[in-house]
Amino acid sequence: MKLIVAMIQPHKLPDVKKALFEAEVHKMTVTNALGCGQQRGYTETYRGVEEEINLLKKVRLEIAVNEEFVEPTLAAIIKGARTGKIGDGKIFVLDLSKCIRIRTGESGEAAVG
Repeated sequence: MKLIVAMIQPHKLPDVKKALFEAEVHKMTVTNALGCGQQRGYTETYRGVEEEINLLKKVRLEIAVNEEFVEPTLAAIIKGARTGKIGDGKIFVLDLSKCIRIRTGESGEAAVG
């Protein structure tokens, strides 16, 4: 079991969701986030004062998958999120040691689904 965490551009979320649904991945958690990477933000002038904006809006996707869905999930996220420009995002793949479905008490791969 793996936990896939992806940080993507907010405007790419519909494309990523569509690609995930096409890959038969329907379970995900989506959170709004702030952050910066290579983009390093930008400078904006507000009422004559220059201000550096270095925390940009991002969307964080968390998807728990069984081993056979890892590669299709990664490919779908890349397909939906890639623009070829700095700021497309990052994907992290973490080992998921345990998962328990609260409603039924199932654990392991059966709980991930």
